[in-house]
Amino acid sequence: MRLLARSSLTLFLTLVAACRQAEAPRRPAEILVYIGGSGERALESFRAHADQISIVAPQAFWVDSLGRVEGGVDAELLAIAREGGVEVMPLIVNPGFEQAVIHALLADSAARRRTVDALVALAAEHAFYGWQFDFENIHVSDRAALTRFYGEAADALHAAGYRISIAVVPTDGSEGETPFHRYMQSNWRNGFDVAALAELGDFVSWMTYAQHGGPTAPGPIAGLRWVRTMVEYALGQGVRPEKLSFGIPTYSGHWFPTYDEARGARVVGREIPYARARELLEAAGSEPRWLPERGAHYAFWANDGIFEWLFLEDRRSLAAKLDLFDAYPGLRGLSLWVLGAEDPGIWSVLEKRTELRRASR
Repeated sequence: MRLLARSSLTLFLTLVAACRQAEAPRRPAEILVYIGGSGERALESFRAHADQISIVAPQAFWVDSLGRVEGGVDAELLAIAREGGVEVMPLIVNPGFEQAVIHALLADSAARRRTVDALVALAAEHAFYGWQFDFENIHVSDRAALTRFYGEAADALHAAGYRISIAVVPTDGSEGETPFHRYMQSNWRNGFDVAALAELGDFVSWMTYAQHGGPTAPGPIAGLRWVRTMVEYALGQGVRPEKLSFGIPTYSGHWFPTYDEARGARVVGREIPYARARELLEAAGSEPRWLPERGAHYAFWANDGIFEWLFLEDRRSLAAKLDLFDAYPGLRGLSLWVLGAEDPGIWSVLEKRTELRRASR
């Protein structure tokens, strides 16, 4: 009887420990947040939640076809980051995501060197953590040239003691079956050798959002099935999990019909912040419905007899994506686009679900 009691106690204690472990934060995760401008809402959110953020990535610099880098980071943002111990990793973009600009830059060795020299100098001047490349609308024919340029920048920045990462439009590697899909794959999705980029730099922000957007019919910003396909493709290409930052949208999507003389009647899809989404729902008297297999809320309502659609990203959709994040052990962390657009409730979800850590220096 005494042996049985001791065994029962051991089993009980084991179960209690297992329950506590299950309730504990999943694992350390790096939290990168993007800021798309210097709006007060974004700065207020950054100030309030800096203790939960590892890296802030302001979309603040751009480069022309000659390799001339321009831009700057908002002084208040820098002050908040310094005070909160948050690393600053600005984005550098091809302005307007113009394909001709990035193509000319990639083809010109002197322009590439000018860009790299400027990035090293600016990082030193402002004590940046490093840089994130956000070059988009890259034709698949420039895939190797982009990898070469990224490698040149990585070598120079690493030698100077800085980090480098790249934001990558995700793909499943297909060529596309319809003209629209072929256009997207050739110009937006397949121009990145994600495995090579991951090895050359410190990490990749895998932008698993914009599944649906302005040029598409209404749909989830980042449906779970689609996100899973994209993540598994990257890992299947040989990207090490610790090099992959899981992209999460904080914005919602609103689709509605419009008209102007220049372009005529058409449907427009727009990215909107959570606060605006709630205003639309309240004005329409509409309650969003949950799509469990997609991990998103949606709503639609009639405006003068014509439907408008809303796909909502909020605290519940974030929790669903964190479940998916947990299904892939060892992923580096999260990359959230964009600060200031979020449901305020996501911060409590992040606090409960993720043990935060600062970026390793």
